[in-house]
Amino acid sequence: MENENFIPLPQLCNQYKIEMSFFSDLDEYGLIELHTIEETYYIHKDRIVDIEKIIRLQRELNLNLEGIDTVFNLLNRIEALTIKVNSLKNKLQRFESED
Repeated sequence: MENENFIPLPQLCNQYKIEMSFFSDLDEYGLIELHTIEETYYIHKDRIVDIEKIIRLQRELNLNLEGIDTVFNLLNRIEALTIKVNSLKNKLQRFESED
């Protein structure tokens, strides 16, 4: 496992001013995945955008873990459906331009 792809959890706690227990709870709930390297917890850098969304949901909407899970999953489904709709629009445009 390459360390440059991971961000140490203590660094994120300081940056976002969040307790480590919040990240542990998110990991237990399955919203994020913590990795252990030499007795330190890390988060993959590709998940930072998700972490920031989760933090905003918790801070701005004061959601508990269940609420965060529900909203986060709905946002992911909306994103997937948007991608699918755009793909179908592109296919439709190709068929219409062939006429």
